[in-house]
Amino acid sequence: MTTLYDEVGGEPTFRRLVDLFYAEVEGDPVLRPLYLEEDLGPGGAARDRLSLFLMQYWGGPTTYSDNRGHPRLRMRHAGWRIGSAERDAWLAHMMRAVAALDIPEDAREQLADYLTGAAHSLVNAPDETDAR
Repeated sequence: MTTLYDEVGGEPTFRRLVDLFYAEVEGDPVLRPLYLEEDLGPGGAARDRLSLFLMQYWGGPTTYSDNRGHPRLRMRHAGWRIGSAERDAWLAHMMRAVAALDIPEDAREQLADYLTGAAHSLVNAPDETDAR
């Protein structure tokens, strides 16, 4: 059985996706403050973790779980305030990265659907409202 990981070209495609995404995050005023400098650059820990997670999720090697255990996405993101502004910024950058990949349309739609659901599931803070 062919996995989406195989269908889109394996590790190089997922690494490119994550590199395109983080290139935008580096200049984003909403998301940039959430990352340590050493996590963002080429070879940064955040890039590697996200690449490995996505590769595993879509049928690639189990390196993520082998090194870090179960993904537990909500728990791993609990230390950061994630409201709708953070979710929307993350999703906008990720959708542009997905759109830039040279992959089949059905694979693009599957990625987009999963990433949209994941982004919504990680919201852990209410939006701040103007109390006037």
